[in-house]
Amino acid sequence: MDFLEEIKRRRTFGIISHPDAGKTTLTEKLLLFGGAIQEAGAVKNNKIKKGATSDFMEIERQRGISVATSVLAFNYQGKKINILDTPGHKDFAEDTFRTLTAVDSVIVVIDVAKGVEEQTEKLVEVCRMRNIPMIVFINKLDREGKDAFDLLDEVEQKLKLKVVPLSFPIGMGYDFKGIYNIWAKKINLFSGEAKQTVSEGVEFTDVDNPELDDIVGEKAANTLREELELVREVYPDFNQEKYLKGEEQPVFFGSALNNFGVKELLDCFIDIAPTPQPKMSDTRLVDSKEKKFTGFVFKIHANMDPKHRDRLAFVKIVSGIFKRNTNYLHVKMGKKMKFSSPNAFFAEKKEIVDESFPGDIVGLHDTGNFKIGDTLTEGEILEFKGIPSFSPEHFRYVNNADPMKSKQLSKGLDQLMDEGVAQLFTIDMNGRKVIGTVGALQFEVIQYRLEHEYGAKCAYENLNVHKACWVEAEDPNNDEFKEFKRVKQRYLAKDKKGQLVFLADSAFTVQMTQSKYPTVKLHFVSEFK
Repeated sequence: MDFLEEIKRRRTFGIISHPDAGKTTLTEKLLLFGGAIQEAGAVKNNKIKKGATSDFMEIERQRGISVATSVLAFNYQGKKINILDTPGHKDFAEDTFRTLTAVDSVIVVIDVAKGVEEQTEKLVEVCRMRNIPMIVFINKLDREGKDAFDLLDEVEQKLKLKVVPLSFPIGMGYDFKGIYNIWAKKINLFSGEAKQTVSEGVEFTDVDNPELDDIVGEKAANTLREELELVREVYPDFNQEKYLKGEEQPVFFGSALNNFGVKELLDCFIDIAPTPQPKMSDTRLVDSKEKKFTGFVFKIHANMDPKHRDRLAFVKIVSGIFKRNTNYLHVKMGKKMKFSSPNAFFAEKKEIVDESFPGDIVGLHDTGNFKIGDTLTEGEILEFKGIPSFSPEHFRYVNNADPMKSKQLSKGLDQLMDEGVAQLFTIDMNGRKVIGTVGALQFEVIQYRLEHEYGAKCAYENLNVHKACWVEAEDPNNDEFKEFKRVKQRYLAKDKKGQLVFLADSAFTVQMTQSKYPTVKLHFVSEFK
């Protein structure tokens, strides 16, 4: 198969939603239909019995939430599908925002009972700003929930999307009989008492056919006919070009837990979803069809295997073919590197690959050379844009709770901070370490991982900080900057890269500091140039 064919058969997408909308369950079922797993880990009541395949960190199994983005790949009907399952919880939003830089399209999961929730709104806004094509999957139809038309209206109003239903439910909750697949003109019904099995789709080009009454009952058949008529009147016909431009969003209904509507979603997805897309760098637009390799690191994960203290840098391939044991340029460091065992992923299972194509995600073993946002090329000097690093919102002193393990603690903190889960600041005056995170739940995750992956114990102490501001001085030798450093010395710290940071205790302090020292600039994002 030639290079362009390989690109054409790839689909790389992320799954986003509010926590508990069934995102991880949907990921599981996509893998199940893709033949990648034989049995799904049933995620019920947050007590994970078998453990969802994509939640492979111990803390995720205990809490029943995803805290790190998982990368999963499988083949389906001749297409190579790469899924990035993201955390839904808002405390891990930064990981999700970074992941969205590595996907070509997105599936948004919405709970039928709760409708559009706050976290979904934020994530969809990021996708809309970047014109990422989105498909909406309305989940949990086997439960009582909102009316299908009310939900479609809510999606249009709250998420500002232009929806086109490509499937429609027959009943809902207790009356849920199945789904009419508008895209393929088929009806799929529940069969069996326990509503756990799905019958094969019955082809129905004409819903006016009286046979429909025999299959679902006269009342349900008439309701379906009326609703489909309404769908035709209210919503436009699906236009693939508009979907790819991010101007139109197809909607599917289903119940991931009961395998319902998932195959329809997958079959349509591989037909309409975009192949690997071009990406903007600081110098030019890089097309996926270019022969020369380029890629960027969007995530780093320490301790994929706790027995071997290995870090993996996740690289999204933008163009060309990534080959094993070939020298590539690490643009930021300006040095050539080669990789003898690049990995492809299947949750925590990894296999070594000889070559990977645009759209694929490759895991590279890393001894500390990579930072999030780093670019690899065949020699061209360019860097990919748009990987954010935000100012933290929660701050705590971190203290060593076991003096015998201080080496393990500093190594653990060092590696976990490289993952981008949080940021570490060292106060200039006394050398005390401060952790800053985007969400409070991160502190628990850090504490847990330090103990279980590095054998180190830490304790936290509250610290009143409003924002971390990166300091840029117009002239580091002028008197104003010297006075700023003298007056504010108790609040000055260094970040991991050694950049000066001002830990301001309130928005008022930031304002006053800026007006008092106009030549000292304060930035809320560390990526200032």
